[in-house]
Amino acid sequence: MSHDVMDLNEDVSISPQMNEFLSKVDVFKELPAQALQLLSKRIRKLAYKKGEVIMSEFETAKGVYFIHSGIVKLTKQDEHGNELIVCVKKKGDIFAEACLFNYGETTYPATGTMLKEGEVYFLKTDDLEQELLLSPELAVQMIRYMSESLRDLTSVMRDIALLDVYTKTVKTLVRLADKFGANRCNKMFIELPITVQEFSTLVGTSRESVSRVFSRLRNDGLIDIKDKQIIITDWCKFCSSYVKPIN
Repeated sequence: MSHDVMDLNEDVSISPQMNEFLSKVDVFKELPAQALQLLSKRIRKLAYKKGEVIMSEFETAKGVYFIHSGIVKLTKQDEHGNELIVCVKKKGDIFAEACLFNYGETTYPATGTMLKEGEVYFLKTDDLEQELLLSPELAVQMIRYMSESLRDLTSVMRDIALLDVYTKTVKTLVRLADKFGANRCNKMFIELPITVQEFSTLVGTSRESVSRVFSRLRNDGLIDIKDKQIIITDWCKFCSSYVKPIN
C-alpha cells in the first residue's frame, strides 16, 4: 500500500543537502536560492522499500513526486489487468506532474512502484501550483520539462508503432543505457532490476519476441546478462547496429 501523504503534517528540517538536491532537479535548477528555500519548507520526504506502491492510477491525485534515491517504474493496467510499463524514473526525475492544474477528482496518470529501495520527496499539488503562479521562472521550467517529456514519449510511441522488434528492442536498450548505464572502457553496464516480461512492455511486444532478440544479441557477442544486469560488451558497435538495415 502507498503511504498516506496527507498524514504527514510535521515539518521536514531544511538542510543544505535538501536545497542542493532541489537545485539539481530539472525544473528547479535555475531557481534562486530564496525560491528553493520556500519549496523546501513544503516538501515531505517518504522512504519506500522495493516493490512498495507510491501512488495508484485509481486514487485521487494529491501531489507531485521527486526521486531523491532509488528507481521508480510507472505503469498502467489494460482492460485485462495486465501491467504495462510506461516509463522508468531515476534520481532527480519528477512524476505525476500531469496532475497540475486539473480541477475536481483527478486520479494519478499511472501507478508508481519502487523498483529499487529509496526515498522520494512529495509536494502537494496546491502548494506547487501556488509557487508556479508566483514564480514565472518556475512555471517556464515546468512547461519546458513537460514539453521535453512529451517529446520523448512521442518518440517512444513512434518507435513502438513503426519499428521492427529487433530495432525497437535495441533502441530501448540505448535509451536505458543513456539513463541508467555506466560506461567502463566501452562496456555499458545497465543496472535496472526488471524482468524480461517487464522489459517487453517497455518495447511494446511479447516476452518471447524480446527473448529471441536478446538471444541474437548474445550470439552476436553484443550483450551479456548477469543477475538482472545487462552488459553491452561493445558500446560503440551496439549504438551503430540499430541504424543499419536488418535482414
